[in-house]
Amino acid sequence: MTAEIICVGTELLLGDIVNTNAQFLSRELAELGISVLHQHVIGDNPGRLRDLVKEAKSRSDLLVFSGGLGPTEDDLTKETVAEAFGDTLHFDEAEWQKIVDFFARTGRGGRTPTANNRKQAMVPTKGHKLPNAHGTAPGAWFEDDGCIAVLMPGVPREMKAMWAEDIRPVLLQRQNCTIHSKTLRVLGGESSIASKVSPLFASENPTAAIYCKTGESEIRVTARAATEAEAETACDARIAEFRKILGPNAYDVDVPGLEYTVVHLLQQKGLHAATAESCTGGLVAEKITNVPGSSEVFGYGFVTYAEAAKQKLLGVPAETIAQYNVVSGPVAAAMAFGAAKESGAELAVGITGLAGPGGELPDKPVGTVYLAGADARTNTGCLMRLTLGGYRERSVIRARAAMYALDMLRRMALGLPVPDSLAITPDTPATTMDI
Repeated sequence: MTAEIICVGTELLLGDIVNTNAQFLSRELAELGISVLHQHVIGDNPGRLRDLVKEAKSRSDLLVFSGGLGPTEDDLTKETVAEAFGDTLHFDEAEWQKIVDFFARTGRGGRTPTANNRKQAMVPTKGHKLPNAHGTAPGAWFEDDGCIAVLMPGVPREMKAMWAEDIRPVLLQRQNCTIHSKTLRVLGGESSIASKVSPLFASENPTAAIYCKTGESEIRVTARAATEAEAETACDARIAEFRKILGPNAYDVDVPGLEYTVVHLLQQKGLHAATAESCTGGLVAEKITNVPGSSEVFGYGFVTYAEAAKQKLLGVPAETIAQYNVVSGPVAAAMAFGAAKESGAELAVGITGLAGPGGELPDKPVGTVYLAGADARTNTGCLMRLTLGGYRERSVIRARAAMYALDMLRRMALGLPVPDSLAITPDTPATTMDI
């Protein structure tokens, strides 16, 4: 089945409202194994909408609408689609009573609907209405010549409820199969990941789609099968193929973020972690402590923004700062080993860098970040220099640095090497760590 999403509303074209409905519907349709061919945003213009509906109807099996079901004169989606699908509308007394009751219950408009609201009680004659338990605008379902049109309100809360309760189950049944999806999270950019696994995206079942995030990507795998168990097995098999190619960068399945993986891994291993942060300002600690149960594995987060704080709380030698600068490999290493010592944690990370917008140093532009890890079990660690200046925004530099820190904790907990890093100990000469 192929689909097109049509979002109606001049306010969308003007940028007054962010079109989150299209994103939601695209993901929902993908999970159902329905291919979305086009997304459209169109104003409240019946002529242009009529032309669009005619064109979309000629090439797609399903048209999914949001918006244009309100009581005002320019809300003409229902009328326009009914005409295109060879249907008419009639006044529904029961629906009108729901609208009257809704106004009385919510106190809208002086507790009494206006004459304009009567048009919201107009429903399909050949098709059928879709109930709206959260607002005054019922949806509509039309069918003609093998094509389906479903109309939903533009208000996201109302649209999502109608989709979940009345539309998705019917579409799933018509697919005559069970749909199952899993999401693999992968560190790295979309283009670099896609180039490695491009053949796996060509399959029609299971399907796979990649979504770019800050510092990582999601690969959503969706399988269609006769039973839920068969679909899940197919998803697992395809994800195993992705993981074989992508290696340790593919870090987990169906988790909200890397910090969840780190916390769960520390719990499984019986380990504790500490953080020593400068340029990230406690962002790594915040991410970790957002995970329920993190208190079992995380007790200390040092935010040592000032030089004096690094010296007093972490034992960073003043002479090291004076000789190599606070943004340097030797300082990051001292921060990591200091955090491990002061907290008693088995693992620790230290971060110092230039998040910008100012503060550039010779050979150290904005985006230069030093990240060190310490493993108190073996008295060893690792050190890396990150160049994140391509992301000029301060928030992005900080967010990406935090991702690298979390990944370093993950790899140390698993005993995996940290790519592009220098092996260090507390006794490694500072000159060696001046990278």
